[in-house]
Amino acid sequence: MTPLLELKDVTKVFGKKKAYTVALDHMSIGVPEDFPYIITIAGESGSGKTTMGMLLLGFYTPSSGQVLYRGKNIHELTGQEMFSFRQDVQAVFQDPFAVYNPFYKVDNLLSIPIKNFGLASSKRQSRELMERALNGVGLRPEETLGRYPHQLSGGQRQRIAVARALLLKPKLLIADEPVSMVDASLRATLLKALRSLNQDFGIPIIYITHDLTTAYHVSDYIVILYHGSVMEAGEVDPIIRNPKHPYTQILVGSIPWPDPNRPWGDTGVAFPKSVAFDESAPGCKFAPRCPFVFEPCTAKRPPLFQLDDGRAASCYLYQSDETVVRENLMDLFPRKEEAEAAAD
Repeated sequence: MTPLLELKDVTKVFGKKKAYTVALDHMSIGVPEDFPYIITIAGESGSGKTTMGMLLLGFYTPSSGQVLYRGKNIHELTGQEMFSFRQDVQAVFQDPFAVYNPFYKVDNLLSIPIKNFGLASSKRQSRELMERALNGVGLRPEETLGRYPHQLSGGQRQRIAVARALLLKPKLLIADEPVSMVDASLRATLLKALRSLNQDFGIPIIYITHDLTTAYHVSDYIVILYHGSVMEAGEVDPIIRNPKHPYTQILVGSIPWPDPNRPWGDTGVAFPKSVAFDESAPGCKFAPRCPFVFEPCTAKRPPLFQLDDGRAASCYLYQSDETVVRENLMDLFPRKEEAEAAAD
């Protein structure tokens, strides 16, 4: 079955000649239309998370490879095809302030997609759609509509952005750091709203974040990026509870625990704090920082090796004769009902 949206061997390079950065390196992942799960793309700053989101949305053009919508290059879509793409694939961005015009009431943000996509035939029907969308993200329409952006909290503004996406009944939602600029007290509410969209409406969500704590609580699957390459991918629970790749171990070890007697960052894995990164180096991108580096790591970049529990790690520590190399990340993300049926 053709995926709804797919990165097919996509590489994105910024800069030229010696001054260049590989933001995303030969990434292949395709999201089916009826895949009701949340996939987290995680990593530290500069790992390529947001670049991946911008490519999926068509805001960046890949340096090589293709971004496909229903099997067709999104940069070659016709007018009607692009119209369908913009309706099917919606986004919620990091900054809850940037999407608003301070001179217009928040109603404007909701009314524009209703008008542009012909979702209502009257003002009354338009109002009903806005109220339904706001209720869907836990907001009271009577306390929200008619106000200017500055009269609402950051959490309320961000939930309105989610409600806007909900209006169009998308087939896929891309959420780029949606709670990073929201107060801690409101993060749970917003994440609950995203999870409800996923479970109640069956909308797949690509959740982009540097915060493994929120990723663990809301997602089903996770992809760990480092300098544009996948380090580890699979179901979120085993990866967070028992990370295999040294880089993932460091990320998980940096999560603060609510226990003053538990050392913070004590993972048993140590590496230099600052290492110059050479894009042209032939080996594993993490090798300069990895405490377990050995000869193969500096000679050739490791592919994704599948582990026994279904996840994959880009690390020669897990290479064996039985290892299966996966080229498309979605091969690692089976439907849970199908996996359970196969186990029975």
